[in-house]
Amino acid sequence: MILLFLSSGLFLGWSLGANDAANIFGSAVGTKMVKFRTAAIIASIFVIMGAVIQGSGAAHTLGKLGQVNALAGSFTVALSAAITVLFMTKYRLPVSTSQAIVGAIIGWNFYTGNPTDHNSLTKIVSTWIFAPILGGIFAVILYQLQKVVIERSKIHLIKLDSFLRTGLLIVGAFGAYSLGANNIANVMGVFIDAAPTGDLTFGFLKLTGIQQLFLLGASSIAIGIITYSKKIMSTVGNKLFALSTEAALVVVLAHSLVLFVFSSQGLSDAVQSIGLPAIPLVPVSSSQAIIGAILGIGLLKGGKEIKLDVMGGIAIGWITTPIAAGVITFFSLFFMEHVFVLQVQDTETKIELSQSNDIKTAQGDKDYKTVQAKN
Repeated sequence: MILLFLSSGLFLGWSLGANDAANIFGSAVGTKMVKFRTAAIIASIFVIMGAVIQGSGAAHTLGKLGQVNALAGSFTVALSAAITVLFMTKYRLPVSTSQAIVGAIIGWNFYTGNPTDHNSLTKIVSTWIFAPILGGIFAVILYQLQKVVIERSKIHLIKLDSFLRTGLLIVGAFGAYSLGANNIANVMGVFIDAAPTGDLTFGFLKLTGIQQLFLLGASSIAIGIITYSKKIMSTVGNKLFALSTEAALVVVLAHSLVLFVFSSQGLSDAVQSIGLPAIPLVPVSSSQAIIGAILGIGLLKGGKEIKLDVMGGIAIGWITTPIAAGVITFFSLFFMEHVFVLQVQDTETKIELSQSNDIKTAQGDKDYKTVQAKN
């Protein structure tokens, strides 16, 4: 029964893999620099590693936005987000899975009467603005550095081509790792309460219950990459601004750095240790990060070749995605509750946010237990 409810999250994971893998390897595969089979294998392995090793940080913030506490409710939230992503993908708009799941959770909050955590919402929405800006800044800096290195090294074109192919594979692997670490929260974040309670040990490797849940979700992302991403890897970049191979390498690296920054607990702790504000660990949009990086390169080259009509379509997609996901979730919950007679929220579950920002729940008069810790 639990697997049946998890199916909507797995469907969302499949959609994410099919759609967002193009942000990582789209340019490399589209320009024949990397074979699709090689790209799919590398992306699948590293997206699973990122989700299992580093996926908890972003999931924590998403959990505070709205603690969906009934399996039927989680199923509906994930399914509504997946339908929104599928619909937007059909119209070839670079949809954000992060925006879809955030809109869906807020839809659940509205329907059930639970409050939306405005601090978490502010953190998440602010990253929707800063992530593409940061992607653009990273891209400009990296592009200028790359240009200086190539000019000074006076490398032969054949060797340069070989280095670029290798570089695309390396930054693609880093991009897939960052995608798994940052976006697994979108896929499995609303199912945290359904995570196994016991650890699973394979020799020296031990997986907590949440890591087991993330492993399952990441596997669905990998299946999406292998089975459907080839059709979508028609180049996000060339639609908005024609990219050279050198620029494509920089764009993917800039995008990967943005996702890594907003999912690394270690980096956030390091920043805090020198007196700076903590980096918010939130699921950011892979599509927004890559488009910000592409625009950065485009503006560096004068901006004349940026296709404003495509940019307008992308902006519309970013605005409508969370709204559509929220509305679909609201009405879907009504059907689930009144037509299929399923409980979409557990009214007996009490939720508490501790001073250390751990999320705790309790049934009835039982003691609170931590279901989602900060680390």
